[in-house]
Amino acid sequence: MQEDPKEREITEKILKAIEDQYGFIPVVNQVLSGRPDMFIPAANLGKAILEGKGELDQKTRYLAAVAAAAALGGQHCVRVQMHHAVQAGATKDEVLESILIGSYIAMTRSQSYAFREYADMFPDEK
Repeated sequence: MQEDPKEREITEKILKAIEDQYGFIPVVNQVLSGRPDMFIPAANLGKAILEGKGELDQKTRYLAAVAAAAALGGQHCVRVQMHHAVQAGATKDEVLESILIGSYIAMTRSQSYAFREYADMFPDEK
C-alpha cells in the first residue's frame, strides 16, 4: 500500500506529541504508526475518549482506564494510565482503589464463567 505523505506528516506529529507526553512511544503506537491510515484514526479516538469533552473529568477518565487496564491485564497500559491519572490529580489511594475495582471485576468475571460451568456439571450444588 502506498503511503500518503500528508498522513505520514500527521503521524510524525502525533508520535512526537506522544513522546513529549509519555517520555517514550509505546510499542502499540510504534507498530501501528507504520500504517498512518489506521494509526491516525486510532490515535484520535484514544485522545477523544480519554481527553475529550464529556461528563467525566479527566482524572475520572484516567482512573477508569486504570481499572479497565487492571481488569484486562494490560501491564503497560496500567503503568501509562496510572501516570496520566496522577498527572490529572489522582491520589495514591484513588489509583489503588481503581486497581482494586478492576481486579475485582476481573475476578468476578472469571468466577461467573467458571461457576456457571460448575453449576451445569453439578446441578445439586446450586
